[in-house]
Amino acid sequence: MDMRVGIWNVRSLYRAGSLMAVAKEISKYKLELAGVQEVRWGGGGIEFVSDRISYITLRGRWCDIIILNVHAITEDKIDGIDDRFYGELEYVFDKFPKYPMKILLGDFNAKVGREDIFRPTIGNENLHEINNDNGVRVVNFPTSKNLTVKSTMFPYRNIHKFTWTSSDGKIHYQIDHTLIDRRWHSSVLDVRSFRAADCDTDHYLVVAKVRERLAVNK
Repeated sequence: MDMRVGIWNVRSLYRAGSLMAVAKEISKYKLELAGVQEVRWGGGGIEFVSDRISYITLRGRWCDIIILNVHAITEDKIDGIDDRFYGELEYVFDKFPKYPMKILLGDFNAKVGREDIFRPTIGNENLHEINNDNGVRVVNFPTSKNLTVKSTMFPYRNIHKFTWTSSDGKIHYQIDHTLIDRRWHSSVLDVRSFRAADCDTDHYLVVAKVRERLAVNK
């Protein structure tokens, strides 16, 4: 079974019509699961670990799938806050059992480069050539946890790698990413952004296609 998972920093669901707009796009792009960030909206079926980290466990036929949804600190924040975020992420990640498939996705606020020294954790299909500080953190975390950054491994045109754009449309970054256990890396078949999805945000919808046989509990 192929599962389509969305990654989207929607900024806010407080705005009138925002929830309906997001739900419409989720249906349009046939997403089985959507990890959204900066929703500023309570409720829902997932218990948040913090305001920046949440996860869900899906029962699989061959293995369970743990999907973590994250929203990292921007680089203009205090370094100590960023360090606490990654410390908390590591604490949560290390509590999970060894064998389930683990996927991390979300707005990492990180430009990941193409430096050879970071292979095979990253690919060579990144939008950016050089890591920024958050990019180094993103690369260091999967390196220490035996993960790969799958969002850097698919040969799309740059317009399908953009995940954030400036208000004037002149600056584009790839800062939303998908990470997975290296032993399961072939289970992520595709990652790309869709510019046409619209909910009045400066982030594009990113869709990852994941292959696994899921058991549906009724």
